[in-house]
Amino acid sequence: MSHEYYRRGKNWFTVIGLLFCIMGGIVLIQQLLIWGIEFVEDFLFNDEFTNEKVSVAMLGFGIFMIALGFRKHEQKR
Repeated sequence: MSHEYYRRGKNWFTVIGLLFCIMGGIVLIQQLLIWGIEFVEDFLFNDEFTNEKVSVAMLGFGIFMIALGFRKHEQKR
C-alpha cells in the first residue's frame, strides 16, 4: 500500500450526527402532519420550552456532528 493512501476508518461523529438529524426530523415531520404549519410555528417562536425547539436543536447538533466528522485528519507517523 502506498503511504499516501488515506483510510478513514470508523467515523463515529458522522453516524451520531446522522442519528440526531433523523430523530429530530421525524419529530418535526410528525408535529407538522398532526398540527399543521401555523400551529407548529406558534410553538417554535413562543417563549416556552417546547418539543419543536428541542427538535430544531437536535437537527443543529446533528449537522454540527456531521461537519465535525468530515474534517481532515493528519496521519500519524
